[in-house]
Amino acid sequence: MCDIIDNKSMQSCVQMKKACSYCGKIHDRNFRCSKIPKYSRGNAEDSFRWSYEWKCKRDYIKKRDRYLCRACYCGLSGTLKRLNNENLSVHHIVPLKADFSKRLDDNNLITLCTVHHEMAEKGEISAETLIRAIPPVSEM
Repeated sequence: MCDIIDNKSMQSCVQMKKACSYCGKIHDRNFRCSKIPKYSRGNAEDSFRWSYEWKCKRDYIKKRDRYLCRACYCGLSGTLKRLNNENLSVHHIVPLKADFSKRLDDNNLITLCTVHHEMAEKGEISAETLIRAIPPVSEM
């Protein structure tokens, strides 16, 4: 047993324990339980979405599309107002999982509002329709 009185030394002398939320046992505070799940670093799609090149391309596509939802601008179903510049995101027409090589292809990217982005993800708006909604070079 420790004969030290001050609090700092007392804490190092008494081993703190904690209940493990993964296995239900009591462990020393510094013990790493084997039941804690191992997390992977993620896949290429996840890494890409946080990359500097994606952030730059995303900003370029929004600028190309004049910070408007292209589906609203074209009057597709679900349009609330034609010139919609609220809650915009850039959508991959061909998903990253389907063809990762098209991740930065201007002809595969389009600016959409939340409503149209969800519709596109569910397949309610076809890829062909979205491709036709991309502004021609002369419009930029």
